[in-house]
Amino acid sequence: MKKKTLIILLPALLLMFSCESFIEGWDESPNSPTEATPALLLTNSEVSTFAAFTGQNARTAAILTQQCTGVTDQMFDDIQNYNILEGVIDNEWQHIYETSLQTTHTIVKDYSETHPYYAGIAKVLMAMNLGLATDYWGDVPFREALSGLDGEEYYYPHFDLQQQVIQDIQTMLDEAITLLSGSPSANETSPAFDDIIFGGDTDAWIITAWMLKARNAIHLTKRDANGAATSAMSYLNSAYTAGLDGSDDDCNAYCDGSGNAQNQWWAFETNRGGYMRMGEFFINLMKDKSDPRLTLFALDVGGDYFGAPMGERNPNDYSYVGTYYNQNDATLPLITYVEAKFIEAEAQFRLGHQDEAATAYNEAVTASVEKVTGEAIPGSYRTAEASETGATVTLEKIMTQKYIALFTQPEVWTDWRRTDIPQLQPYADATGVSSIPRRFPIAQSERINNPNAPPQYAITTRVWWDE
Repeated sequence: MKKKTLIILLPALLLMFSCESFIEGWDESPNSPTEATPALLLTNSEVSTFAAFTGQNARTAAILTQQCTGVTDQMFDDIQNYNILEGVIDNEWQHIYETSLQTTHTIVKDYSETHPYYAGIAKVLMAMNLGLATDYWGDVPFREALSGLDGEEYYYPHFDLQQQVIQDIQTMLDEAITLLSGSPSANETSPAFDDIIFGGDTDAWIITAWMLKARNAIHLTKRDANGAATSAMSYLNSAYTAGLDGSDDDCNAYCDGSGNAQNQWWAFETNRGGYMRMGEFFINLMKDKSDPRLTLFALDVGGDYFGAPMGERNPNDYSYVGTYYNQNDATLPLITYVEAKFIEAEAQFRLGHQDEAATAYNEAVTASVEKVTGEAIPGSYRTAEASETGATVTLEKIMTQKYIALFTQPEVWTDWRRTDIPQLQPYADATGVSSIPRRFPIAQSERINNPNAPPQYAITTRVWWDE
């Protein structure tokens, strides 16, 4: 009887345990993992960095520095009119913090020990995004930020002084270089195709980190011109030692033209055609120099190139951004060899090394022209714009050519604020402030939701390094 009972119960028991095994984890979707991999996070953080540097932040910088002109809708009403209110830039603030910085923070927090290469790249990207934030907003949250998931005590971060943020960024880049210099064997897995920018090339990321340190250092010229120049040259020398020697080392935003991976200048004109055009000042500057990059930086209108004057409301007769930067899959620069050479030229000039400054300047101009045109620099342009000597090179020449070369990049607004080169006249009929804005206001969402946010300030108030 016992044997019969056991035989009857055995299939039922087996079925019960088999069912438990089968339904275990029924609520976990393989398409919605509970923990993101470092590879997935890295790709996401790079794409979000592309948007931060090549989207509205870049368009705003171009209008404020008169490379472009806001002609209609919000590009005229808000940006060209110097009426940049806290709600106007709220998306840009949230994107940097909630997407770019949060994602890189997660990589560093969760994978530094097991995937140091991923953590090193994440620190470079975090430094890049935090640098953009502090350049545009001044004092920003960092030391107490990005940890909201760890508890309520992190919900309302205090704002750190800009000088502290910059120091933290430079330290972060040092840490990134250390992580990226380690042995491959220390990594459970290493970046490859998931690294859109460099394909997992750690040497290239180390060079980028040194270039970013030089960029951050040269921002401090108003605070300490000699010290800023000395530090910038030290970092650039480390970049050259690491292998920086040409545009193959450029850190770029790559777009394949599909879905959300479209070039931001192309996508903006496609979706909001006529909102902005090339600026009159910028086009005339390039025309006056017979600049060979003009035909690639701007689209022709009836066989010529025209920039819209400030206050113009009709976009039809003016050029838009040209094909070099304006195609659905066009590459956009983040930090490049050309920028590094211009930083070197400025640093050497400020240190009184005019011969070295002239050499670096000539190399920067030549590299920019040849990169954009794909051809050797024309002899006439080399003679006029890239043949300086120690006796003829000036800071105005260096910064003016850098202003041209860094077209489409947020850095032009930073350079203009700290050097006032080129000399720009504000839009006289602006309905907002009467002078060119020098910072973004505190974002609306942060001011409302964070009781530790400082009082709102005017957009004409200078950030710390601009004082």
